[in-house]
This record gives sequence, structure tokens and C-alpha cells, in this order.
Amino acid sequence: MKLVVLLALVLGLCQAPAWAQTAPTPDPLRTDWANLTRYATANKELPAPTAKAPRVVLLGNSITDSWPKTDPKFFAGQPYEFIGRGISGQTSPQMLLRFRQDVLELQPKVVAILAGTNDVAENTGPYNPNATLNNIKSMVELAQANGVRVVLCSVLPAYDFWWRKGLSPAPKIVALNVLIKAYARQKKLVYLDYHGAMADERQGLKVAYGEDGVHPNLAGYQVMEPLLQQAVADALKRKY
Repeated sequence: MKLVVLLALVLGLCQAPAWAQTAPTPDPLRTDWANLTRYATANKELPAPTAKAPRVVLLGNSITDSWPKTDPKFFAGQPYEFIGRGISGQTSPQMLLRFRQDVLELQPKVVAILAGTNDVAENTGPYNPNATLNNIKSMVELAQANGVRVVLCSVLPAYDFWWRKGLSPAPKIVALNVLIKAYARQKKLVYLDYHGAMADERQGLKVAYGEDGVHPNLAGYQVMEPLLQQAVADALKRKY
């Protein structure tokens, strides 16, 4: 028996170097889950806001991320300084985690929050509309505690998601927008209804406004832009 135990210990010691050389399994908790590094350099290099053009941060996902590339003229003009802080694929909890560094530390007058598409798409887990709304509420509370006015944007229409088909997002998005609009009314916030201006008869995105059914093209953004301009003007007029 002692010989068997001794042999097992020797074999174990012989195998130890092989174990030590095995690559560890990546730990998702040790990764940059909210992509905090994406705008870290740009935030540091951003000049201080000026009185000439009130700063407006657009917080969102790929729809916001692609906007400055698709229509750079809109971001170069007056009367507002629009700062895009969208990250493709992000859900509302990820936006909440980076809200302080990507919104508050930029000292905007207004933040326009566009969140929820990827929650419905279950990009970071099962969709729970109340959890999504709670994340939006937390962002609003952070903004108001720091004197930043809020524009709450509706989720854009989508009949299906090309990267995760079969989730039937259209009615879920409509229902989430009802919650967002009710919360905006309760808190006397500006509610920006992109959905109503861009939806087709199936409650999906009109093909003329986005060929893939989710992301706006230039024509789509040009529908959104005057709506955003008006919403920002309304938010700046409100007193909290």
C-alpha cells in the first residue's frame, strides 16, 4: 500500500510541470467588460466645453457609434457640440458602468441616452425589461445629481436581429419604449421618439432608413438629427 501511494505521488510530481504550462481559462471578470478603454484617450484629449456651443454627449451602442462616421458634418456644426460615445454591441449595464467617465467627466450640458436594442438582443444575457429600465433610471439619476439635463431616446425599431435571429424584437421594443416614455413623463424629462418616425408597418426599421433592419444609413440619421436638435433645445429650456 505504501508503495502504491509513493508511486502516485511521484507520478503527480512528474505531471506538475505539464499543468503549470497549461494556459489558464480566461476570466470574464478580469476583462474590460464595459470597454472602459475605448474612449479613455479621446476623453483626456477633449478640450474643455465652451459657452459658444453647449456640449451634448450621445451615449449609446453601434447606432450611436456609427453616427459620426456616417454623417460627420452633423458633428462638426452648430449650435451644439455633439460628442459621440457609442460602443457597438453594448447593453444598458455596460453603458451604466462607463457613464461617469464617458459622460459626467466630459461636463456636458445634456446627455442623450439611447439604450436597449442590445438588451432585447440578449447580447450580455437574458432580456429583462425592468432591469433595462432600472439601468436607464440609474443613468438619469447620476446625470441629474451632477446638473446634466437628460434626453431619453426611444429604442429604434427592429423586426429581427441579423446576428441573433428569432427573438421577435419588434413588440419587445415597443413595450420597452412605453416604459421609457412613462418614466420620462414621470420625471419631466424630454422623450425623443425615434421609433415613431422610423418604423414600418411591421414595427421594423424602414428599409429606406437602414438596409440591415437595425442600423440607420445616412437617410436614417438625417431623420434622427432634427429630432435630436429639437429635443436638446427642449431639454435646455427645462428647469430642474
